[in-house]
Amino acid sequence: MTTDQTALLQYALGEADDALILGQRLCEWCYHAPYLEEDLALANVSLDFLGRAQNFYQYAAQLDPQQRTADQLAMLRDSREFRNLLIVELPIGDFAFTMARQFLLDCFYVEFMTALQGSADPNMAGIAAKAIKESQYHLRRSHEWLLRLGDGTEESHRRMQIALDQIWGYTMEMFENSPAENELLAEGIAVDRSALKPAWDTRVNTALVEATLSRPEDGWSVRGGRDGIHTEHHGHLLSELQFLQRAYPGLEW
Repeated sequence: MTTDQTALLQYALGEADDALILGQRLCEWCYHAPYLEEDLALANVSLDFLGRAQNFYQYAAQLDPQQRTADQLAMLRDSREFRNLLIVELPIGDFAFTMARQFLLDCFYVEFMTALQGSADPNMAGIAAKAIKESQYHLRRSHEWLLRLGDGTEESHRRMQIALDQIWGYTMEMFENSPAENELLAEGIAVDRSALKPAWDTRVNTALVEATLSRPEDGWSVRGGRDGIHTEHHGHLLSELQFLQRAYPGLEW
């Protein structure tokens, strides 16, 4: 396996892990959302991310020298083998926390998937072409909730501001290229994450002003997800996500 193939495998796994873990988190709102329509909407958004994860895992499986399947990559790796960003593994918190996180991620994914459509790797470009449509829809939803909660009641405003303050330090990791991404940049395959920051800042700043919310200070940041160093929440999430496959090895349906 060449160096480029190894880097491409890690790149695909990172994107797959992000989508899988975020999809798992969002599905935790099933039958817990504020009302029925939002329950269904969040379930659909979760399915979008799980479908995105499947696409990236299937591509990763084609590159994997161990010849693991997409299901095995998702269900049989341990926490230290996952390469997802830390922001996606944080517990769902209250509804304001979930929507604040989703808005910040959706702003990022609209920029990221737009850029990834131009990847020199046709598989990456094809996945991005489908994902961008979903991300644009996701952003419309989360932006509406940011405005509704931020510029709503005193309590909803308070909760949304607290959520932003709690999440903010985890956003910096989204704009840091992993070693695999740096290797692939010269080939025109990877997206330069750092180059997406100005557009993300503009989107976020404009929305925060609309929602009468304050942008948190950039005084702290947490990172490590791409290196397999996760929060204490990650292992608990995997214990639920992977339970059936580990309890009944090789199970297919």
